[in-house]
Amino acid sequence: MVHAYIGDVPLSRKVCALLSSPEALPLISAISIMEIAMKHDAGKLKMGAAETRQAIRDLRLQVIPFSPDHALRLYGLPPHHRDPFDRMLIATALAEDIPLIASDRRFKKYKGLKVVWR
Repeated sequence: MVHAYIGDVPLSRKVCALLSSPEALPLISAISIMEIAMKHDAGKLKMGAAETRQAIRDLRLQVIPFSPDHALRLYGLPPHHRDPFDRMLIATALAEDIPLIASDRRFKKYKGLKVVWR
């Protein structure tokens, strides 16, 4: 089921196993959904609203809203990464003390951020 939604980004075995685990509580940020929608509307992604909703159901994802605590965590966040979506995801993961699935090596520069990839 995980493989149906990975598109052109090959997920590591570790990430696939983690997402497929019955004990896992996979989360997705509302920020990620917003980014998917914007990429779809720009013609960069073929995953529309219906497919996104279905993927969230199929993958048993719990949506985390972007909260004021997450926004406040952006203060003092080092500028290792300029992408505002990625910075919001990093701030959310730090504020919630949860791991972030990401292949971007720059994410590992953030002190205290737990990155899962390989």
